[in-house]
Formats: sequence, structure tokens, C-alpha cells
Amino acid sequence: MSMKHDPVMLREILEVLDPKPGHTIVDGTLGLAGHSLRFAEAIRPDGTLVGMDWDEAMLAEARRRLGDDLGISLHLVRDDFRNMKAALDERGLRPNGILLDLGLNSAQVDDPQRGISFREEGPLDMRMDRTKGEPASALLNRLSPTEIETILWELGDERWAKAIAKKIVERRKTHPLRTTNDLVEAVLAAVPVGARDKRINPATRTFQAVRIAVNGELEGLAEALQDAARSLAPEGALAVLSYHSGEDRIVKQTFRELVAEEEFSDLFKKPVQPGAEEVTRNPRSRSAKLRALRKTGS
Repeated sequence: MSMKHDPVMLREILEVLDPKPGHTIVDGTLGLAGHSLRFAEAIRPDGTLVGMDWDEAMLAEARRRLGDDLGISLHLVRDDFRNMKAALDERGLRPNGILLDLGLNSAQVDDPQRGISFREEGPLDMRMDRTKGEPASALLNRLSPTEIETILWELGDERWAKAIAKKIVERRKTHPLRTTNDLVEAVLAAVPVGARDKRINPATRTFQAVRIAVNGELEGLAEALQDAARSLAPEGALAVLSYHSGEDRIVKQTFRELVAEEEFSDLFKKPVQPGAEEVTRNPRSRSAKLRALRKTGS
């Protein structure tokens, strides 16, 4: 399996989590282990690395990349990071650092069979875990225009949400959505040429919103952040990378509530964003925002 992966804001993440020999680090969104490869180097010997991912293919590839002779204790868990507390409690672990990278890794985006990207035609699926849940095609072929509009507006900040929803419903009467191209064509038919943002593809926000809805990406996020923060060892740090306004609002508000309890301190007054050099090297990092907090209580 040949997959390219450029971990986002790696230097900043390492500064925040400050992994040291013997530390326990959790990568709650392991993906292709770009961040975790550096974590593993930093915590050896005798450290513990927990990597979580809900995608079996990603876990297998991460295991291959991490190798066998790590000099640390490695736990790879096929599960959603929202279930991190149970995974840590089961192993009796209190992490010194936790990373949650809420973005998609490049392998997921670039796989046309997942239907996440509009760049290549593929089945309109979008599920992270294809063993359960409802694919995007089924969702868009059954929801009402108002329900589709709400998804596009609330999860994608799409100002043409009403027109796109109307077009989807109109088209599915004779041609139910099955492929990524079907959705792209519906968007293009709804958004006037003169009104399109020249910086991004007109379908970008729609695909983002539908993917978030299909996977329930914002559901339980606040609770998961609270669980992760409270599971930290004293002086442990939680770093979160978010990529769109809905995610970042939840992270910001949850951190604010945790800091108000006086058991945590916010490490940044404002979210940190990647520098110009990183954005040039890895354009997918351009929307990333890093927030972090430290546990000051016991």
C-alpha cells in the first residue's frame, strides 16, 4: 500500500506534547502514523504509545510504518477516539500527552472508492467505517430539501445551500445520486458561474458538509474532549487540530469550560495556524487550527 502522508503542524505538536522517554502518548486519530512515528522516537525507551483509528486499513498501514522493534509498548486500538476513556481505563493508563487530529488523512481523501473527494469519480459513500452506517448517496436520496439545506448550511457554511438542496431533490426524481460526479453536477447546476469562489471548487463545502453528516463527526465531540482532558496525567497536555469552523467552535467552547474549572490551563490565547512554508508544502494544512491545554490538577 503506497500512501503519502505529511503530518500537519508536526513541530508545533511536538512542542505542545513534549514527549520524553517513558511517557505515555495517545494518538486518538492515528491514520498513517505520521505524528506517531515521531512520538515513538521521543518516548523510547520504555514509553507507551496508544494509537486509535476506526479504519482497519489505516491501522494495518500504521502498524507497518511503525515497525516491530520500537523499544516501547504499543497498543493499536480499532475504535473511535470518542471511546478513548474506556480504552485507557481498560489498560490502566494516564497519558502525558494526547493528540486529536480531526482532519482526514490523505489516503482517505485520495481513495476514489471512499467517495470523499470530488477530484475523481467514485461511489458516493463517504463513510469512514464502511461496515456500518448510511452512505452519502442513501442520505441525500431520502432527506427532504429542508434537511439537506440545513446540513449544507450548518456543517459547510454553504451560502447556496437552499439552491443546491433544491437541485439535488429535483434531479434524484429521475436520476438518484450514486457517484461523486452526480453530486458535483448538482452543485454546479445550482451555483451560478458568476457567483462561484475562484479559490476553491464550488463543490468543496457541500462535500465537507455531507461527509460530516454521514460520519456524525461533530456528535459527541465536546464530551470526547472532556473525557480526553480528564484522563491526562498531571501536567499532561491535550492538542487538537481542527479544520473547519464547526469543529473549532466546539473545541474552543469545551476548552473554555475546562479552563473555568481551574484544573486546566489554555496554552494559546488564539489558535495556532501553520506557517506559510508548511501551507506551500502541504496545501491541505491551510485551514488547520491548533488549540491545546494542560492539566494542572491531579
